[in-house]
Amino acid sequence: MTATYRKRHRGKPAGAAATCLLCGARSTSPGFWAGKAAATCLLTYPWRGQQAWQRGAAAAKTGAGSVGGRGPNHGPVCGAAAAAGRGAGAGTGTGEKSAGRGGRRRRRGPGPHREDEPGGGGLQPLQKIRTFAVAIVGVGGVGSVTAEMLTRCGIGKLLLFDYDKVELANMNRLFFQPHQAGLSKVQAAEYTLRNINPDVLFEVHNYNITTVENFQHFMDRISNGGLEEGKPIDLVLSCVDNFEARMAINTACNELGQTWMESGVSENAVSGHIQLIIPGESACFACAPPLVVAANIDEKTLKREGVCAASLPTTMGVVAGILVQNVLKFLLNFGTVSFYLGYNAMQDFFPTMSMKPNPQCDDRNCRKQQEEYKKKVAALPKQEAVQEEEEIIHEDNEWGIELVSEVSEEELKNSSGPVPDLPEGITVAYTIPKKQEDSVAEVTVEDSGESLEDLMAKMKNM
Repeated sequence: MTATYRKRHRGKPAGAAATCLLCGARSTSPGFWAGKAAATCLLTYPWRGQQAWQRGAAAAKTGAGSVGGRGPNHGPVCGAAAAAGRGAGAGTGTGEKSAGRGGRRRRRGPGPHREDEPGGGGLQPLQKIRTFAVAIVGVGGVGSVTAEMLTRCGIGKLLLFDYDKVELANMNRLFFQPHQAGLSKVQAAEYTLRNINPDVLFEVHNYNITTVENFQHFMDRISNGGLEEGKPIDLVLSCVDNFEARMAINTACNELGQTWMESGVSENAVSGHIQLIIPGESACFACAPPLVVAANIDEKTLKREGVCAASLPTTMGVVAGILVQNVLKFLLNFGTVSFYLGYNAMQDFFPTMSMKPNPQCDDRNCRKQQEEYKKKVAALPKQEAVQEEEEIIHEDNEWGIELVSEVSEEELKNSSGPVPDLPEGITVAYTIPKKQEDSVAEVTVEDSGESLEDLMAKMKNM
């Protein structure tokens, strides 16, 4: 219970009979349940509060007590919800919906949907996101926003790993709030995310994955922490800020053959990147290691003069956004999944590329995955190249007459303007030819020396 919560409820009786799932308080006093706590729940989480209004209306009809309702997870609900339900039916004398606040249409929960068609309409395939489990390692500036986006998308299960605590220095970033200072990041994240979407399953682990003991447990949760216990998770997201943790994730995923995505933000806070790593198919983090990892230097002993690690919520939000977008495309199989996508805020540049694995990678599991991938590719049936025949436009006539343009390519080129120098992937629909200036030719006439009368006389004689 935070200091803010204790201060707000100071002097109110607390019991042990029931726990309100709207505000988390424990009491049996009707006066307590009618206080500010329940109102805050109904206002802050209206879609949860709507359930409380409906349960409260039913409780009002049956005369249920202050703690007689049932919560979203089949737990007790405070009497303020019942009072709210009674207020919703006021004026009619029944528990039916009225024209007041309690008669509003129920708000949809988080997740992708379209307002014009009930049940999702054209976005039904996105509902499959509920069948996936994703692990996020590092719940900081990027990881916390990533977890929030996936929660709002309606992911089936989230596994959060982080050993750090929320500090006031983190407030320049997104997601965390000042009253959560002192809590572990995974605990604070779970509390906030459950209020956003309680349908998501959460599993939090407050430890450092780089230690020997925790690393084994980390690998076990990757293998058995899926939506169904005992099955592997679908994707691992690396949102850490150090190479040691990235190498630990890389080692675990190479050994298990687990696909994962890596993300990061630069020290100057104006650039970042995401990277999809499929063991054996694409380069792992050890195939081309940074200098710190290649030299086997302990990061804790590094002191870089003149380097101040900055953080901008804008850059972190952009990186988290493109990371989650790539996750959705990968899990739901739509669009183009980027193996590497960078972001340069100084030039608004988004470079993309793909890297092949290094056959001499230091990680033996990476080399093993490469060999298995080659065997899979070799086992696939070879596709023969089919030469496409030139299609005749007028195939319905016996003469095979083909319609061609009456304008030659040279004439078409002359009638269009120059093509501007554009970045790769951008083309113009048409070009404007340069205007041709009509040059007036000067006509010169030699003077014969004859007068006008002589010329007129010649014309009469013609």
